[in-house]
Amino acid sequence: MQNPFLHHYTTPHQTIPFNEIRLEDYEPAIKQGIEEEDRQIKEIVENPEKPTFENTILALANSGQLLDRVTTVLFNRMSAETCDELDAIGERIMPELSEHSNNISLNENLFSRIKQVYEQKDTLSLTAEEARLLEKTYDGFIRNGANLNDEEKIKYRKISTELSTLTLRFSQNHLKETNNYELHLTTQEQLKGLPESLIESAALTAQEKGKEGWVITLQAPSYVPFMKYSECRDLRKELYMAYNTQCTHHNDQNNLEIVKQLVNLRMELAQLLGYTDYADYVLRKRMAQDSEHVYRLLDQLLEAYTPQAKKEVKEIEELARDMEGNDFTLMPWDFSYYAEKLKNKKYNLDEEELRPYFELSRVKAGVFGLATRLYGISFKENKDIPVYHPDVQAYEVFDKDGSFLAVLYTDFHPRAGKRSGAWMTNYKEQWIEEDGTNSRPHVAVTMNFTKPTPDKPALLTFSEVNTFLHEFGHALHGMFANTRFQSMSGTNVYWDFVELPSQIMENFAIEKDFLNTFACHYQTQEPMPEALLQRIIDASNFNVAYACLRQVSFGLLDMAWYTRRTAFDGDVRQYEKEAWKRAQVLPQCEETCMSVQFGHIMSGGYSAGYYSYKWAEVLDADAFSVFKEKGIFNKEVAQSFRDNILSKGGTEHPMTLYKRFRGQEPTIQALLKRNGIQ
Repeated sequence: MQNPFLHHYTTPHQTIPFNEIRLEDYEPAIKQGIEEEDRQIKEIVENPEKPTFENTILALANSGQLLDRVTTVLFNRMSAETCDELDAIGERIMPELSEHSNNISLNENLFSRIKQVYEQKDTLSLTAEEARLLEKTYDGFIRNGANLNDEEKIKYRKISTELSTLTLRFSQNHLKETNNYELHLTTQEQLKGLPESLIESAALTAQEKGKEGWVITLQAPSYVPFMKYSECRDLRKELYMAYNTQCTHHNDQNNLEIVKQLVNLRMELAQLLGYTDYADYVLRKRMAQDSEHVYRLLDQLLEAYTPQAKKEVKEIEELARDMEGNDFTLMPWDFSYYAEKLKNKKYNLDEEELRPYFELSRVKAGVFGLATRLYGISFKENKDIPVYHPDVQAYEVFDKDGSFLAVLYTDFHPRAGKRSGAWMTNYKEQWIEEDGTNSRPHVAVTMNFTKPTPDKPALLTFSEVNTFLHEFGHALHGMFANTRFQSMSGTNVYWDFVELPSQIMENFAIEKDFLNTFACHYQTQEPMPEALLQRIIDASNFNVAYACLRQVSFGLLDMAWYTRRTAFDGDVRQYEKEAWKRAQVLPQCEETCMSVQFGHIMSGGYSAGYYSYKWAEVLDADAFSVFKEKGIFNKEVAQSFRDNILSKGGTEHPMTLYKRFRGQEPTIQALLKRNGIQ
């Protein structure tokens, strides 16, 4: 058989022929991709002509397309549908890819040509986008060690190779720990309080594992409702401890030492490049600019939300003591359970009561319909587009003028080969060819939603509807991309700006006019009653301050790890508890540890960047106030958001783009107002 990676794709829109790709295709294609890019770099370096934007910067931007094509599929598959063989390929190939990347970024002759072009930048007749590419290319080489001496470059290579291997192992360990655990229930007594939807799902999981009874797992659709509804406190504690001690056990999946190695290597890398710490290195290319601005935001949020968070916890404690006696101590494994009881008491709102109105296919129609109403785009499933798993659906997306806009893959349910959480990614970015052809993107949204059972379709929780809107916002950012260069299209923006398009979509979840477009009972087709809609809106700020402090605590932990200026060799658990204690309003358990499973900051792209969620929340609250003022479906506002934010990618500084849409810089006031803090 021929290797599909090495040939022109004949699929619709040249989508990836997943049905033809075999495990043994990856490594030969990657090796050929490396050789091909090496040849392309050699041609640039040995070009006898004077370095120009076209023969150096543009030539470099257009190099490595085969390698990019193969590694994109490999790494996306390792997140969404992996197996031991694929993981092994990743482990073998990571050091080689790291070495190849370093060979380019540390190539003195290549950097010399880039530098010569960069030094002429004021005399070149470049478009704004070309100037941005030149600056990004030059900066990228500097930040990847181009100015280091020979001895330092050897050290840089060693560190970056170790980092690439460790981040992969960190993720693999967490996925294995998640998959290895199960809480096997065998009696009706153990099911007390659990909603029917969870009992059915747990029975299906047990059946799939060849067991009697019911199986609860650490995947969100199983773990979250169990913690919220189980009346068995001992089982809640057991599950909580299992979840929060993942990757701390004496086995091959222990990440405690890997955390130390990752934070120390990143610090060492930053200092090698002349920065004080890793946060200093990262934040130079963020809207926040430096640690001081990040801590200022986190401190502002702590000051504004802590009094309210303490009131929220006290109210839950009082309810728990009313129910259990005055000597009851509220522990972390009790919080979700009694918080849900309080929400029911205050707002008469049970998440399970909402599920029948959020059947997945209708939610999907509602979210797609929102994009149609705002932007005029439409979605058409195309079963001829190959997918990597039977759960996945592929859609052609068309613009309001009927032209082809993008391919969208949706992948909704958990499985053994998929990591936890939810994310958007690209299988192909957008760019404009030299002949003017606009090469459109292939975008995927991947989630872990409640699965259908033999008796019921997939019925989502309200928080899952929120997650869908969030990831779909990222997808719109990718699908509307309209830039000349791939490296600046779609979500290739400053990391603390990337969450604005996703988080602004979550605002629609509590808008009646949006919910009314799709929220119907899956059996009766009756629309969600007006009173229930209102209860959703009334409860939207329930425990909002506690939730804010939880996010702030993650931001503090992230910054504590990455503002270090000396190597860490202490107790990871204790360091963590000290780092985020200002934002904790519940007792902490000695054995638990977040850092060892905190993929965002250890193996994802959020190292020294977790604050981005709160940073972008300030932006999204401020930006959505324009929709609220002009009408949530206002096409002019939506078009302005598309033109100024979604289509521009990283072609301009994000604050420039934001002010062009909003007319002013954002303030924290809109967020405080939305959350009822002010």
